[in-house]
Amino acid sequence: MNKEKANNKVDVLIVGAGVAGLYMLYKLRGMGFTTSVIEKSDELGGTWNWNRYPGARCDIPSLEYSYQFDEDLQQEWNWSEKYSSGPEILEYLNHVADRFDLRKGINFEEEVIEARFNEDDSLWNIKTNKGDYLSKFCIFATGCLSVPNKPEIEGLDSFQGELLHTATWPREEIDFSNKNVAIIGTGSSSIQTIPEIAKDVKNLYVFQRTPNYSIPSNNGPMDKSIEADIKSRYSEFRKENWANGFGIASDSGEAFISESDPDEVNKQLEENWESNGLGFFGGYADIPVDVNANGVAASFVREKIKEVVRDPETAETLCPKYHIGGKRLCVDAGYFETFNRENVHLVDLNSDPISKIGSNNIEADKNYEIDTLILATGFDAMTGALTSLDIVGRNGVILKDQWKEGAKSYLGLGVTNFPNLFTITGPGSPSVLSNMMPSIEQHVNWIADCIGWMSENNKSVIESTDAAEEEWMGLVNEIADMTIFTSTKSWYNGSNIEDKANAFLPFIGVPVYTEKLEEITSNNYQGFIFDISNK
Repeated sequence: MNKEKANNKVDVLIVGAGVAGLYMLYKLRGMGFTTSVIEKSDELGGTWNWNRYPGARCDIPSLEYSYQFDEDLQQEWNWSEKYSSGPEILEYLNHVADRFDLRKGINFEEEVIEARFNEDDSLWNIKTNKGDYLSKFCIFATGCLSVPNKPEIEGLDSFQGELLHTATWPREEIDFSNKNVAIIGTGSSSIQTIPEIAKDVKNLYVFQRTPNYSIPSNNGPMDKSIEADIKSRYSEFRKENWANGFGIASDSGEAFISESDPDEVNKQLEENWESNGLGFFGGYADIPVDVNANGVAASFVREKIKEVVRDPETAETLCPKYHIGGKRLCVDAGYFETFNRENVHLVDLNSDPISKIGSNNIEADKNYEIDTLILATGFDAMTGALTSLDIVGRNGVILKDQWKEGAKSYLGLGVTNFPNLFTITGPGSPSVLSNMMPSIEQHVNWIADCIGWMSENNKSVIESTDAAEEEWMGLVNEIADMTIFTSTKSWYNGSNIEDKANAFLPFIGVPVYTEKLEEITSNNYQGFIFDISNK
């Protein structure tokens, strides 16, 4: 071992300094483990550092999208709005880092080149652009939506104008005034961006392949009486998060559309439309699982779109035809209203596909001369941050090869053939179908407890078994098949990425997952094996 490697030997190496990485560092440091964090950006914050596009905002209520590990932190931080903006969340994460002195544990502008498990000494050898590390454990806190998807469109690389991607937005403010701007994609980031930039541009051309359901956020200043009430019972309130299927306390409908009076249903849907944001989807318990109930909710939203958008043809093109919730449901601030502006033009890629991008134009049904092109084309979700790296496990197995036919993990935490490697909110966990903040904390706490238990019990190596992994992913798919989620092409199953294996990746049901996690832990980490030298 050379001197450089020796100086960089740690108990735990964490990749990523976002919400997950920060808390993981805090937790392990408090337990006395030597820990380093690698972060490829020059700033912390993960998702909220990279996604700086206009209108970037969380779709979970602020009082639920926050850490709960420290009561003083919960009480002292005050959110300004019901739904926090990206800049405010980033400010919050920087406050957390400063409050708990976390910056000194983060190595900025450092990126993993290769992570390789050495079976001789049971250590991870991590090569970065700045040096090597030896670590007993390697934890990937790289996020579910962190690798941008760049579409393969003829001529894209030849575009000479301003080229932007919502997932890697520049920090400096961009002046869109008097510009012709095109945006490709109508997912969540686009739905948030469009109303903001439409105010300034000369013309905005929105290229849509698949329309999206979106519910008005009806955002506004934080209601101080609500904030005070929740802060007075934060522990009880957090339990409500865990009791809900999607980990959102405000999303807690128990009635069934199929068992309710139609007039009452319409009245309740109207109320949910006006006040519940994402809670609209969970406002009735059978919307996620019953096709007919889902159809009632979907039809309601389509009628709302037609009420808002004045041009009938545009309105019809904006109406999704698939199950509501099949793709990620969006929350907006005047998205559909924006299409009533004279300077906003919808282009349907199903009837008018892009044939080529030129140096200053897009060729589709006609020629669109543009100054700025925005790619709002999403991410290689859930797995991209891991398969984009060279992660080599036992017997030289490469993770991206192992997952070529579809990602599999045990609990979204461990992967067979990759000892002492943990993923936070990995495939097979509630992750993107939950409130990410408490789901992240749940995984961090579990990983920390597991490492602590191993230390106390003189265990050196942990690895999930093939059988446990297969059984778990079978359960993931069994539950998913009981819902509407698997009937729609989406990034939940990798359909947005060419050549990516289609496999439904999130676990549906936070309470069920929590129960399973506790059961497995209480049975001495059932499904994991310890201290094996060879498989």
